[in-house]
Amino acid sequence: MTDRPDMPEIDRIDRAILRILAADGRISTTVLADRVGLSKTPVAARIRRLEAAGVITGYAAHLSARKLGLGHVAFVEVRLSDTREAALLAFNAAVRKLPEVEECYMIAASFDYLMKVRTRDITEYRRVLGETISALPHVASTSTYVSMESVKEPGISQI
Repeated sequence: MTDRPDMPEIDRIDRAILRILAADGRISTTVLADRVGLSKTPVAARIRRLEAAGVITGYAAHLSARKLGLGHVAFVEVRLSDTREAALLAFNAAVRKLPEVEECYMIAASFDYLMKVRTRDITEYRRVLGETISALPHVASTSTYVSMESVKEPGISQI
């Protein structure tokens, strides 16, 4: 039994399925079933259950940002001039529309949000910062940290 009603039961076989799918979302159900030691039908049923429960939210191709010319990564601290709910909602809605913002988190710190911004180069980043990020609703100030190297990319590895 889980502590939260919105969280489905996930056993060791579900975790194995999730680990394998996270590494290779294109794996066939037959090969996946063989790797977890079940037949194809129960594995397919488990996948459907995990999808229906929202544990599996989709499948995607992993792209090389560098080969697509998007190797510049900057992390941006954003401070808002207003942190009432309406201001937060306006900021959140505007950020979701920006393709350059790869990730954005509300933070409990001396600033309000932390963004991961991906662009071609520092020149393009400067333009995005000046014309787009700084113009978002209620932005009072920003601080930028430029990434020199990616050591570990996102992905859930603790399943």
